[in-house]
Amino acid sequence: MGSEPREDPRRELIDLPVLHKLKLYSTRTTFYLIGRDEKKTFWRILKIDRTDPKELNLFEDPTRYTHDEISQLKKWISRGNQEHGGLRAETTCYGIIGFVRFLGPYYMLVIRKKKKVGEICGHAIYGVAESQMIMVPYPSSETRVSGSAAERRYRKLFNMVDLSKNFYFSYTYRLMYSLQRNICNTEKGKIHDNSMFVWNEYLTRRIRGILKNTVWTVALVYGFFEQIKCSVSNEEFVLTVIARRSRRYAGTRYLRRGVNEQGSVANEVEIEQIVSKEVPEGKKIPITSVVQVRGSIPLFWSQETSVFNPQPDIILNNTDENYAATKLHFENLRQRYGKRIIIMNLLKTGDKDHRESILKAAFGKAIWFINRQAKKDSRLKAIHYDLNKHFKSGVDGAFEQLCVLGKRALDLIDLFFCEAPLGIGAESVIKDSFFNNPILNQDEEETIQENEALKADIHRLQSGVLRTNCVDCLDRTNVAQYSHGLVALNHQLRTLGITGPPIVDKDNPVAKKLMEVYENAGDAIAIQYAGSEAHTKMFSALRGEWNMMMKHRDIITAVRRHYNNAYQDGEKQNAINVFLGKSGPQLGRQAPWELGSDQRNTRRTSSNLDIETLRPKISRSFSDNLLLLGELNLEEPILENPEPSREGLNGVIWETTSESGFIEAEPTSPRCFHSAIVDEDHLRRTGSRQMLQGSSSMSDFLGQDDVPGFSHSYNARFTPADEMFELCSSVSSDNMFTDMDESITSTTDTNILEFHSSSNQPGRFIEFPLVDGYSNEFTQWVLHEKSSLSRAPR
Repeated sequence: MGSEPREDPRRELIDLPVLHKLKLYSTRTTFYLIGRDEKKTFWRILKIDRTDPKELNLFEDPTRYTHDEISQLKKWISRGNQEHGGLRAETTCYGIIGFVRFLGPYYMLVIRKKKKVGEICGHAIYGVAESQMIMVPYPSSETRVSGSAAERRYRKLFNMVDLSKNFYFSYTYRLMYSLQRNICNTEKGKIHDNSMFVWNEYLTRRIRGILKNTVWTVALVYGFFEQIKCSVSNEEFVLTVIARRSRRYAGTRYLRRGVNEQGSVANEVEIEQIVSKEVPEGKKIPITSVVQVRGSIPLFWSQETSVFNPQPDIILNNTDENYAATKLHFENLRQRYGKRIIIMNLLKTGDKDHRESILKAAFGKAIWFINRQAKKDSRLKAIHYDLNKHFKSGVDGAFEQLCVLGKRALDLIDLFFCEAPLGIGAESVIKDSFFNNPILNQDEEETIQENEALKADIHRLQSGVLRTNCVDCLDRTNVAQYSHGLVALNHQLRTLGITGPPIVDKDNPVAKKLMEVYENAGDAIAIQYAGSEAHTKMFSALRGEWNMMMKHRDIITAVRRHYNNAYQDGEKQNAINVFLGKSGPQLGRQAPWELGSDQRNTRRTSSNLDIETLRPKISRSFSDNLLLLGELNLEEPILENPEPSREGLNGVIWETTSESGFIEAEPTSPRCFHSAIVDEDHLRRTGSRQMLQGSSSMSDFLGQDDVPGFSHSYNARFTPADEMFELCSSVSSDNMFTDMDESITSTTDTNILEFHSSSNQPGRFIEFPLVDGYSNEFTQWVLHEKSSLSRAPR
């Protein structure tokens, strides 16, 4: 394995017309951008007029030149401009980021340096290492406005978006899409550079409109990318984690909260975990992926930045009584990922000032409202888990419960698995970059036809997504998404036929490495949104490293985050708005730095929400572990359902019309999750095992299929992707919902109990992972006992 550079595997793509390297030349009247492919088989020219300071005039030469022809052409241009200094070489670049204009001339942004950070199915993935802004018009009296104070301030704002940090692209792979969408894509001639994850969409809009192609531009994805080559028990695989940040409601922590009118939420990030198996050359690559998302709670809410209060009050706006924006948000998720939308809400329930409790109650009400109007197969599936409280009770137990929830979600939505040939999909990328009218020679057309015949063998599809949130969607969300990624990795490796020690084990080197990757991703996401790295408390506690030094580090992180939010986020928000084209020097519009904080936000709230009007009528029943909504009629007959559920393993159904909105994942103790009726003796008989080796927590339903019973002889090696590529330089990157019937239903083939009210109050759904043989006893016990769950029959 080692750290030697890989041999370039993209042999099939050598003749495809992709411009990898560009050189910019100038005369007094024209910029000549000369681009070539990676193997130096052809050259092309883009001419940029420099005489009109206020218009962008581009001309693309359709001719494909050889090396000799382009050399001769440069000599002729130089001779024709001899009296004005000839043809001057300006810079070398690797793609156009876009064009932008403020008060004066147009500027061109190019990639000066790139770094290779990984590969996906043979497609090279790059990060931007250095960029450059070049004024297009030749300096003259008409371009003097470029030196004005306002123009300089616009440029300064624009350049605050550091393109050398966490911006990624590929010439032959649509990095803005997941692996599943790339491989399953059947749309032809579609424009992809306007995707929600392409951050330079506004900057490329003009050139795409003029040239009717995307040959000269690159699509930048903002977020995180890390790839590691792993070896476990002498079996090699490549682990890739990608974070894609949405541009649609982008901004900073306190200036972008909740949802906008279009259904886009703040801090919306798609996380994709790809695992591929190393195979001999010429064979199809077995590859799997799992996608999960995070995003602010999709309601209209905000927090006012305060220098003196690091935790400002949450302000809710109740004007959207029909939750139109919330519906739009979830409908968008369905269109992107499939109909099964699972919500994991990590908000606190016992905070003294009710900050998060207010938000949790409002979110639950919104979900209940949406589910009440939705068809059965389109209802949202949700669970509330107070991660902060459970971590205080026990680190291992809390994390195990997250893994259990993650496994259930994965059982419902599945993962993507296929066997794909090297370089798959490049042909459609090439065609779409030319807007389905490529300039190809005969040999290239034949090559594309041959490559199109190489289709992927698709075995499984992900049909939904797990959506995780806390207040900021940062620190707690990082841990929850790692737990889901860890469970997913276990399934991915088994799907690929890779065996070894249990992955869902905190002592496993692979689990530790995955934690490190998710910590890196969490830091990048936190810096982008909140101005500081993520807090390390929960990850450090999982590793057993939570000590005074780490506490001091988290305090410093909190101080840095508060300082940035209070003093720097306004300017940072202005910069993002200018970069994305959401604000600028338009007629009748104020300059962004003249706007107040309330004007920077697209929607502000007007009043606080009285928690008493939103807090559902909750009563304690049976034990502190069960929160029952309203008045429950426990005397309804039990209806047997002979048909097992097809929604997922163990018949898990996560949907409800419960007005409280969430299933409460709140066990009595870390020892037994969601099943206080199952004692240790029974667990020993059924062979249930710990999910985290060495923890005090148990998962009563996890058997050999869930946690592989491999020997614990760890033999793992890791090589970061940037060590494997020649061109890589030092860089970096409360209650579940169910259907509303008029009965209490117990299903012996599934592990579900449904409680329903005889009144007009919506029903309540509570789920237990019951052990076979205990269902009937437990049902009778629930109907007749009012005491603690600890009195369950044995």
